[in-house]
Amino acid sequence: MTEVTSGVQIVLPQHCNGYKKPRLFGGQLMAWIDITGAVAARRYAHRAVTTVCVDNLNFIAPAYLNDTVVQEARVTWTGRTSLEVRVDSFVEQLDGARALVNRAYAVFVALDEEDNPAPVPPFTPEGEEEEREYQAALERRRIRLGR
Repeated sequence: MTEVTSGVQIVLPQHCNGYKKPRLFGGQLMAWIDITGAVAARRYAHRAVTTVCVDNLNFIAPAYLNDTVVQEARVTWTGRTSLEVRVDSFVEQLDGARALVNRAYAVFVALDEEDNPAPVPPFTPEGEEEEREYQAALERRRIRLGR
């Protein structure tokens, strides 16, 4: 099983819109996704990385003011210099129960000291879940390259 990188945030007033029941801005969640995904990619590649795209971003449920947002990121696929990372975002209740609020797939490129693309270790899926994610990543890549 690949390493999971976690991030935790509390939704503060500056992260929210102005509704009666303030909700987390989608753009703020996207920034947290980019950070958590980049850390997972850096750890895997043992190099600096840069974001190429966020391939798929699904807002499933809202997060509100004072919610705890927990993110879990894991590598799902690698190419020669690029890698895809899945970032799941959850709202965590005070009793520890979690509800998925967002799933995103981000693509990063590893960089050498001169900011040129650099090779990453190959990803080999372990187990059924990782194999399903890997096959889905191949399909997302095929679609991206077709655009």
